[in-house]
Amino acid sequence: MSGITGVFDTRGGRQVERAMLQRMNDAQSHRGPDAATLHLEPGLGLGHRRLAITDIATGRQPSFNEDGSIVVVSDGELYNHHELVAELQALGHVFGTRSEAECIAHGWAAWGEDCVTHFRGTVTFALWDRPRSTFFLARDRLGAKPLHYAQLDDGALLFGSELKSLLAYQDGRGGLDRALDPRAVEEYFALGYVAEPRTIFRQARKLPPGHTLTLRRGEPLPESKEYWNPRFTTDNPIKTEAACAELNARLRESVRLCMRADVPLGALLSGGVNSSAVVATMAGLSATPVNTCSIGFDEPAFNESGFARTVAERHRTNHRLEVVGVDDFDLIDTLARLYDEPFADSTAIPTYRACQLASRQVTVALSGDGGDESFGGHPRYRRHLMQERARSAAPAPPRPSIFDRLGRALRSRTALEDATFTPVQAYLGSMSILSGPMRAQLFSPRFRQELAGYNALEVFERHAARAGTEDPLALIQYLDFKTHLAGCTNTKLDRAAMAHSLQVRAPLMDHALVEWLGTLPTSLKVRGQEGKYLLRKAMQPLLPADILYRPKMEYSMPLARWFRGPLTERVRQAVLGPRLAATGWFEHQALEQLVNAHQSGARDHGPVLWSLLMFEAFLRVVVDGSASGDLAAASALEVAAA
Repeated sequence: MSGITGVFDTRGGRQVERAMLQRMNDAQSHRGPDAATLHLEPGLGLGHRRLAITDIATGRQPSFNEDGSIVVVSDGELYNHHELVAELQALGHVFGTRSEAECIAHGWAAWGEDCVTHFRGTVTFALWDRPRSTFFLARDRLGAKPLHYAQLDDGALLFGSELKSLLAYQDGRGGLDRALDPRAVEEYFALGYVAEPRTIFRQARKLPPGHTLTLRRGEPLPESKEYWNPRFTTDNPIKTEAACAELNARLRESVRLCMRADVPLGALLSGGVNSSAVVATMAGLSATPVNTCSIGFDEPAFNESGFARTVAERHRTNHRLEVVGVDDFDLIDTLARLYDEPFADSTAIPTYRACQLASRQVTVALSGDGGDESFGGHPRYRRHLMQERARSAAPAPPRPSIFDRLGRALRSRTALEDATFTPVQAYLGSMSILSGPMRAQLFSPRFRQELAGYNALEVFERHAARAGTEDPLALIQYLDFKTHLAGCTNTKLDRAAMAHSLQVRAPLMDHALVEWLGTLPTSLKVRGQEGKYLLRKAMQPLLPADILYRPKMEYSMPLARWFRGPLTERVRQAVLGPRLAATGWFEHQALEQLVNAHQSGARDHGPVLWSLLMFEAFLRVVVDGSASGDLAAASALEVAAA
């Protein structure tokens, strides 16, 4: 796991300035404290920050093939590295190191663009093939690792693990345009994050999960190409007992692959079903006690550490617990700098603290992330299925216009159960921080004009059109894989872990496991009011019932209390202060009503206020500040119209 960055001249062989490339590489030094290396040749500059996990002695990057004509920088892990080396050696390839990046170079030489279909893991990389004058970017299937890119007006293509490396680029011709994308702002206030492929900056893009981008000198920037798309066929006739046995075998394989490392390894143990299943499987594969760590809170309503301790004692792990105050809100500006974009998931705070604790004990930690999406564990899934059953049972009334539906949603909190909503509209409503009508109230006429009718619903509708399923659960699982998993869950985990130079691996997001789970019927995932049915059933021999069948504890922060207590003045200053006002994008009266209604106790607008607080922090820290080291100041006046 590392940080990668670089510059590719799409028009010719213009020399990349070493000092500038060094700034880009150093901007994400936290991603790789063990080594910093650069590679320059005409028209190309590659930077790599290394977090040494495997092949400690010879694994420095960039890495090359035998004759040095192919060069690679990579982030993430290639879990089937050993198997691929044997396969490539059988094809005649000669390896000089045990480096996973060298394996990628040989894989490209053998299979070209199709090499990504041979890779298993979280590997995301940039590759230059000199004889073919081809530059290639690839991101892992589920978006565990990030990759951003932007083409400047002079033909320079910038790329980097984090946006801050692109923001650090500045040469005599200029740099990345800091103008914000109004559509990205709309997506942020709907979803709490900016959805792929957009970034908050209009000129920059995220390479979507499971996509590649192939560039050749002298040719225009192409569209990215998808090489993997999750499929939910739900047609597997397997019985429960056989499914449990196969799940256990597949989970052991995924965990075994994720446990390959030459450095101390452990697990993040929350005490929930997902992380407990991972730890229980690790314990069965390890000859020594597994290192586990948990974060506890000083308030019982938020504290799961007792459940984590139960699992640790059952599997005799080397367990470490740290109790932190639930009022841990001093990280606001740190998170704004860390994420480079506005990011409204308040659980980024405990995730940051958990990774901080784990990094004191291990360099690699396994987690249970991705399990809720794959196994049908989110409570919103069960609510959505209940609503779908109610909608399908109701007589179909004449369908009103979208404006009538949104007006009804503004008047009624239960309007999402209205039969006039499509399943995609209803699911977006369940996921939204600010509903469409609330966004319409908060946004100024100027900003609505800049949006030109764009609505974040288009993100979900675009993906739903390609889901290939009408099964109600499979559809929203697919939507989560395409949106929330990459844009929120994986973004949160990657930035929190890499802030502490920690590699986190999620065996429940192994694509082979995900593909198999996609064949299973809904009844093996959600049964009645029980989500993750198959996972719980399969784990019964390894975990106690009070872990498997306890009510799911809401993973959240006490935002409502914060904004009526210790953060009363801070939220007023942020939401009603000059920085948001300077954008010209918000109705001050609507913001004031929002704050007053919350602080008077009339309404709970905690998540909405948090999203506004984090957006204001992003403007101050990233746009106006120096999040990328030498990031130039940029005012709201630089924000261009759509």
